[in-house]
Amino acid sequence: MIGTRDGPQRRRGLRSSVSAVLAGVMAAGLLVLAAPDARADGPGLCGSGHKLIDSAAIGNLGTAYLTWNAESGRNCLIVVRGHPGAALSMNALIGREDGIQDIDSGYFTSYAGPVYVDGRGTCIDWGGVIHDQEVSRWHTHCG
Repeated sequence: MIGTRDGPQRRRGLRSSVSAVLAGVMAAGLLVLAAPDARADGPGLCGSGHKLIDSAAIGNLGTAYLTWNAESGRNCLIVVRGHPGAALSMNALIGREDGIQDIDSGYFTSYAGPVYVDGRGTCIDWGGVIHDQEVSRWHTHCG
């Protein structure tokens, strides 16, 4: 199990789009695309029934893990730091084509999320930020 998390209360149901949040990060010159990471230590935080379906490294600071629960039809995203320590700015962002989304943003010592959306009948946009490194995936895992 990952260690404890420190930071502000999670914010749900924000009206700003996932793309707008990530566009701001990219405009600030902070975009870093990275290759997937094979580690799978984050998905357990999404709850029972969730299976890892994708992951992506966030530079050299950690990994974003996307899971799917076939029974509930929900996708989950968690952003996990590779080396927990002093709180850093972190974001976990997941959304659907129709604008429904979940975002967890703040200063955390080990992970951001989990965040969830119903993934049935839509494509998923997801991404994560740790400090000044980011990864994003658009229009994936359409169901």
